Amino acid sequence: MQECYEKSSKAQREWDEKVARRYIERVNILKSAKSAADLYKIPSLHFHRLKGDKEGLYARTLMDRWRMVVSFKDEPLTVVSVEEVKQHYGD
Repeated sequence: MQECYEKSSKAQREWDEKVARRYIERVNILKSAKSAADLYKIPSLHFHRLKGDKEGLYARTLMDRWRMVVSFKDEPLTVVSVEEVKQHYGD
């Protein structure tokens, strides 16, 4: 995931150009957020806590059915991990 953020060509090979561009934008938003509350304030992200077997993780929309799943190690968001990027519902 780190390499996809640092090298857009890697992200484009992994997904496609539009998803790659949105992924980089969303990581930049994560980097600028001071808390999870900041992310809830941006309606277009559709930021929400996951349930079930993904309890403790959060999802945010990239585009269409594509989503980014993240986890936080602490509330000041000094450590955020991108767990996966994939189409929601396996489409």
